[in-house]
Amino acid sequence: MDVEWAITKLDRFLNLARLSLPPAGSFEFSDRMVNTGRPEAIVHAAPVVEQIIDRVIPDWRITVSDYQNVNVNRWCQHIEAAQRARALLLDQEEIREKLGENAPDLNAATLHPWAWQGARSLWESGHYQEAVAAAARKINAETQNKVDRKDITETALFKECFSTDEPKPGKPRLRVMPDDGSSTYKSVQRGVMAFAEGCFAAIRNPAAHLDGQDELTESEALEQLAAFSVLARWVDAASTEQA
Repeated sequence: MDVEWAITKLDRFLNLARLSLPPAGSFEFSDRMVNTGRPEAIVHAAPVVEQIIDRVIPDWRITVSDYQNVNVNRWCQHIEAAQRARALLLDQEEIREKLGENAPDLNAATLHPWAWQGARSLWESGHYQEAVAAAARKINAETQNKVDRKDITETALFKECFSTDEPKPGKPRLRVMPDDGSSTYKSVQRGVMAFAEGCFAAIRNPAAHLDGQDELTESEALEQLAAFSVLARWVDAASTEQA
């Protein structure tokens, strides 16, 4: 999450929704608190703020009072939740450090575009297993496009693409690093080939045959999606060697 952007959005909403008594001379003859900003401006800002709060306090609609039984402003629940979310965002580094959870985070949106774009719609609807499988299909298709081959797919495709053999007519190779004849070059090519085979054999193929059973958790799926992201970066950055 872009914390600075999120805090800016929360601050703007809190400024618009700030409660005060009706100004003197207004037509509001009541001691009920009113919002500082125009109603339409608050309504416009609310959907983005709700998504930010959802990320920081997923259960805020339950844990923060909705004030339904009190004669108060309609935005009170949003105001309190936004204030809590803002405080957590401001202090998140200190909280992680002091509570012993100062581990790096992995954001699916920062993965290689082939992996995330392939998975995104299914991921956002909670179908994590299918999302990983969709990412695998996307990476397979992009690899086929790069070497202009539709006759082979998945494991066989990556075995041929990353083979250390010389390219043949209609069978180009992908080189992760220049072929200088060194053992390092051969090791890298062999490693990428084996990694690709592992991704499709151990992740993609089982997912295709589970039919929604034994659904992955979000963290498990994120780990698998990251594996395909690594493969996607290798393919994307590799040079194509034609016969």
